[in-house]
Amino acid sequence: MDTIRINDRLSVSAQPELSAFATFAAHGYSALINVRPDGEQPDQPGNAAEKAAADAAGLSYSFIPVTGAAGITEADITAFQLAVGSAKGPVLAHCKSGARALMLYVLGEVREGRMQREEIEAFGQKHGFDLTAAVRWLDAEDARVPKVKAWFDPRTSSVQYIVTDPATNHCVIIDPVLDFDEKSGATGTMNADAILAYVAREGLTVDWILDTHPHADHFSAAQYIKGKTGAPTATGAHVTDVQTLWNRIYNAPDLATDGSQWDRLFSDGETFHVGSIEGHVLFSPGHTLSSITYVIGDAAFIHDTLFMPDGGTARADFPGGSATVLWSSIQQILALPDDTRLFTGHDYQPGGRHPRWESTVREQKRNLHVSGSDETRFVAQREARDRTLGMPKLLLHAIQVNMRGGRLPEPEANGTRYLKFPLDALGVTTW
Repeated sequence: MDTIRINDRLSVSAQPELSAFATFAAHGYSALINVRPDGEQPDQPGNAAEKAAADAAGLSYSFIPVTGAAGITEADITAFQLAVGSAKGPVLAHCKSGARALMLYVLGEVREGRMQREEIEAFGQKHGFDLTAAVRWLDAEDARVPKVKAWFDPRTSSVQYIVTDPATNHCVIIDPVLDFDEKSGATGTMNADAILAYVAREGLTVDWILDTHPHADHFSAAQYIKGKTGAPTATGAHVTDVQTLWNRIYNAPDLATDGSQWDRLFSDGETFHVGSIEGHVLFSPGHTLSSITYVIGDAAFIHDTLFMPDGGTARADFPGGSATVLWSSIQQILALPDDTRLFTGHDYQPGGRHPRWESTVREQKRNLHVSGSDETRFVAQREARDRTLGMPKLLLHAIQVNMRGGRLPEPEANGTRYLKFPLDALGVTTW
């Protein structure tokens, strides 16, 4: 099989045989990147087999599956750049023909300013590829409103967003993470500070700091960022139901359950603005009592309703959750126009692939928990799966902070803050 040398660091190829992996290592390659989704063709080896062959050959291995130019997202480009940049030597990237691998490379080069888009087609022709689809991808990205910048937090598998109106440089921040180490009790602001640094670097004005719901797996940095920017905070109006429910579990009589910890509570259908762009709210319960979706331009921020299509859907067994209600919320989201970009709040990297967070309504109609299903089947499967899941390790830590809008407990007389844990309050647990 022929490999095409792009530079000292990268070569691309069509689908290799597994038996060739040892030869690649002998020829000086240190890493293999597989850009093909499983199941493209019945005779392709697939991710698991490729990883095993790479391990046996002493090659590092990355799985960055993309379906074609239209399916490429910023997450894929970033992952490809990281895989090439972190390798200890030359890298071989493959797909069916090598074209998608080269497309990820050139898009990264343009994004980093090392190549001009006017150079893409000639660069592709030089190496035997038609890269006009890469130019179309860049044109389509330039036309998208709003602009979306994401941060993935590997500790909690959470995704945080800045959503910007390019006409005014106004933005909103959605679901920022306050760092927390449950082993030591330490808190930190690394994630939030990275977001704030981007705001400063790009000269943005923050209009809103938005929570989709009180999270069960990380602390919200909404209050920290409000203190730095002065921007108002908001979440869904039904957060008062979450506060009332969890107030009983925590036995916290000092907790106000009127949602006053946020500057605004959004009801279903309410509107707001990001600069000149009007956004609106969809009430999306099921995962929690108060979950909402923010629809801004052609983008919707859906957090824990749908994960990526290969990741399924959110669990619905937390206090106040309902698989039946979750199904209804999913149908509401899938009723948006097919080209609506959907941004999820977590990615657990099924199959060991790279983190991804952006899809479309069209793609989500093929979600592995949704496609070919109906309400009865979905509810039965969702509830059966939820019975096998343990509770998130930060659930009891995070809810008591997040139902206060991201405020940590007040220091006690000795100046130290303390979290409170209810014991045996959540019923049966999967150990």
